[in-house]
Amino acid sequence: MQLLPEPPSVSEYVRLRRECGLTPRTAEQAAPALANSWAWVHVRVDNEAVAMGRVIGDGGWYFHIADMATLPAHQRKGIGRLVLQTLLDRIHEAAPGTPWITLFADEPGVPLYRSMGFVDSGCRGMELGVRPN
Repeated sequence: MQLLPEPPSVSEYVRLRRECGLTPRTAEQAAPALANSWAWVHVRVDNEAVAMGRVIGDGGWYFHIADMATLPAHQRKGIGRLVLQTLLDRIHEAAPGTPWITLFADEPGVPLYRSMGFVDSGCRGMELGVRPN
């Protein structure tokens, strides 16, 4: 197993999201996400990308964990925990003071996030619906 502090390829990102049950994204959507994130980690097993996670943030106080995904065949082996811990360590090493670290949790990820200290924020997650053409 290799833990790499970089994004997977665009095609691997698209595949990981799809195979892990996250909302599918196109290569055109993936490319800027890979290029513009604050931090990335991905895991390879036998040269295959099997897990990933990234941080969106300003580098000062706000950091948002996104795209946490582990292929089903590799779940429950501690890989997701390793990805998340690596991202959290990176934030704490770089951020001055006390960073605000957020994420949106899909239901299957809630036990992992809670076990690592995440709590319900009391904030309501909201999104802007699709804009009409």
